[in-house]
Amino acid sequence: MAIYHCSIKIISRGKGKSAVAAAAYRSGEKITNEYDGIEHDYTRKGGIVHTEILLPEHAPEEYADRAILWNAVEKIEKARNSQLAREIELALPVELSQEQNVSLVREYVKSNFVDSGMCADICIHDKNDGNPHAHIMLTMRPFEPDGTWGAKSKKEYILDGNGEKIRLKSGEFKTTKISANDWNEPTKAEEWRAAWADSVNTVLEQQNISERVDHRSYERQGVEQIPTVHMGVAATQMEQKGIVTERGNMNREITHTNGIIFAIMAKIKQLKDWLKEAISPAAHSSREEKPSIMAQLNQYKKEIQEAKETIATEPPALVELRARFNTALENLKRVDKRLKNANGGKEFDEILVERRAAYNEYSALKSEVKKAEASLPQRKRRSKDWEK
Repeated sequence: MAIYHCSIKIISRGKGKSAVAAAAYRSGEKITNEYDGIEHDYTRKGGIVHTEILLPEHAPEEYADRAILWNAVEKIEKARNSQLAREIELALPVELSQEQNVSLVREYVKSNFVDSGMCADICIHDKNDGNPHAHIMLTMRPFEPDGTWGAKSKKEYILDGNGEKIRLKSGEFKTTKISANDWNEPTKAEEWRAAWADSVNTVLEQQNISERVDHRSYERQGVEQIPTVHMGVAATQMEQKGIVTERGNMNREITHTNGIIFAIMAKIKQLKDWLKEAISPAAHSSREEKPSIMAQLNQYKKEIQEAKETIATEPPALVELRARFNTALENLKRVDKRLKNANGGKEFDEILVERRAAYNEYSALKSEVKKAEASLPQRKRRSKDWEK
């Protein structure tokens, strides 16, 4: 299922960050930062499937070299708290091939950033774990026609009512800072996020894929659903190894709560349909064949109250046990997928051993959940999916 993720952040020297280090890590290269002399070697980093640099008009051709580009940025930015680069992180649709995702990202970056005068360093990561994504590092300064770096901002004199400059006690004139472009305007982030959603949906439609993404929050979309939290690399890797994390538990709890919300919304819809039918009964229906509106309302009230009581009485230990079971189930699915794609008999045998261990953990946890559910005073009936 295509998901929407587009985060925008600033790489700042004031926060101890380096544009050279960030570029080396995202590209899996070895680059020495000429600003501080530190060498950043990430040549052993895996999962990097594509890198490229796109240059705008007036940018020197030598900036197509990653080391030269970001060392030039480090050199031009003198201050200790300089903003070195802007980074855009995008989740890529799993429904598209690697080549299609590369083309999608390239066109989006060119039309939204490069054509506006930014250098763009694109790195696409995909470890075949269902989380393909792109990192785009963007320069913060415009270029002059001669290929030199332009200023990020300029000073403008503030005038009084007579159009004269205002002199301060220090003897200097009062000024204000004006940005050289609109790249830092708050509205640009919303514009770029919406453009990514449009780009993804256009390609999905061209490929006859029904999935769509939306850059708006659930609240803005009018969707009665709680958004999950972003897992991050560390938590995702821990969950893949079967280690339960705080963020993973939060997402499982959110998913469980959303399920309750969906069930209640479905009940409300059904209730509306019943009310509509009760108010406008069919011509052939008799009053005795249909329960009264009040009886239907009371029945719904009873069902919702029973559902709330069942959920409220579940002990925390059972909730945690279910979370561990869900993690084991997802791990088993991942191992099964790797088993199907095994390359050669040796790899198949190695994964098969891992699969047995994963299944034993899954089976044991399933038995524990069944036992815990059976001990509840009012046991909630399991779905057909669980029984399967």
